[in-house]
Amino acid sequence: MTATAKSPHFLPLTWLYVPGDRPEVVAKALVSGADVVLVDLEDAVAPHRKEYARAATAELLTDPRPSPSLVHVRVNAPRSPLGDADLAALTLLPGLSGLRLPKVTSPADVVRVAERSAPPEGGAPPLYALLETALGIERAYAVATSHPALRGIALGEADLRAELGVRADAALDWPRSRVVLAARAASLPPPVQSVHPDVRDLEGLARSCAHGRALGFLGRAAVHPRQLPVIERAYLPTPQEIDQAEEVVRATAVEPGAQALPDGRFVDTAVVAAAHRTLSLARRGR
Repeated sequence: MTATAKSPHFLPLTWLYVPGDRPEVVAKALVSGADVVLVDLEDAVAPHRKEYARAATAELLTDPRPSPSLVHVRVNAPRSPLGDADLAALTLLPGLSGLRLPKVTSPADVVRVAERSAPPEGGAPPLYALLETALGIERAYAVATSHPALRGIALGEADLRAELGVRADAALDWPRSRVVLAARAASLPPPVQSVHPDVRDLEGLARSCAHGRALGFLGRAAVHPRQLPVIERAYLPTPQEIDQAEEVVRATAVEPGAQALPDGRFVDTAVVAAAHRTLSLARRGR
């Protein structure tokens, strides 16, 4: 299965986790409308099912039929025998669009995977690092700049919450902001929000997505297809935001440079860039 064609500038908003040992669930996920299907070989798979999950995923990624979604795989932890076996089995297969690396705590974890997964002619697959520990968060920028193959970082909130012993959701806002800042400082795309585990709580998901968007995240991982439309709506710009962005672009097209709009808003280069980002996101929702 070859990955669907996407623009190099395409920014996914919805990332759907599915267990790698459930091929029938993976097949449904591929037509769910998710931008990225994340086939999970790690937490979602019981130890006695790991080998089967790896073999089923390898079969999926060798299928020549195109997929409507990009297909990423969350392998087992770097520097583990299971992780090494995952890399050996999957990284050269044509349907693989990216590898998601759990429990990354240092730049060396990323470099090791990049070196082990590169074909003889060079060029590792796109890598995405999950920061799930206090040590990983402390090293966020170093991880984000560790290797050219790294295309993104994200927060693994369940493991981090357990390690820190925190219960209030607001207690994670500082690590969330740390990851957002590290990604942007490293010229990586904005991070994707961690999953909202209660698949029935769609109102809570919408509120949480609005908060994540305010913190600088772009898009979110999901664990059930019913969460996808909520995530997409939360991260697509509102009609008012689109109107404001269009006004900024029109005004600066006529008169480039810093200026004040009729409604009193001051416009400079940063505001214009943000307006173009808003309109780019708006186009993907049409």
